Amino acid sequence: MQNESDYHNKEIPKSIEDEVKIALNFYPQLINTAIAFKFKDDIKKSTMQAQPVFKSLLRPSKRRDYVIFISKKVKIEQESFKITDIPSEVLIGWIGHELGHIMDYRERSSLGLIWFGIKYLYFPKFIKKAERAADTFAVAHGMGEYILKTKDFILNHAHISKAYKARIKRLYLSPEEIMHLINND
Repeated sequence: MQNESDYHNKEIPKSIEDEVKIALNFYPQLINTAIAFKFKDDIKKSTMQAQPVFKSLLRPSKRRDYVIFISKKVKIEQESFKITDIPSEVLIGWIGHELGHIMDYRERSSLGLIWFGIKYLYFPKFIKKAERAADTFAVAHGMGEYILKTKDFILNHAHISKAYKARIKRLYLSPEEIMHLINND
């Protein structure tokens, strides 16, 4: 468990502070990493999005700053609900996945990260690789049960569109693959 002083370089909205701190506890390597969690009105095709702060790309990888954008509302079919209305364990899993992206980014050079961003934007096959890597990082850091709850919420929620569910199934680790990773740790 981290101390309150370990969050000095984190910008966390009060409404999701508990969930963010629980997720961060699984990533002690990120204690010295500046991360801002910011609500955004709309994120295309996604609920959350982790990325480096552009000006920090000039620094060594371990000293970069990051931002995790979080959509204020999740729009599912005709239904729309606030991110803060999502069950806590699901939100923790979602945040844990995004922190998995940051762990992945920290292993890349600045040029490598720019190339990563280009591939993510223009090569659909690369998106799958990146999303599965983030899930794998999260499971490897002990967040497997939270990631499973997030997948279950998405895949078994009656009001989530078939198109969104198909995207999740196509790009991310399946619940079976997550269980395999959990059992082999």
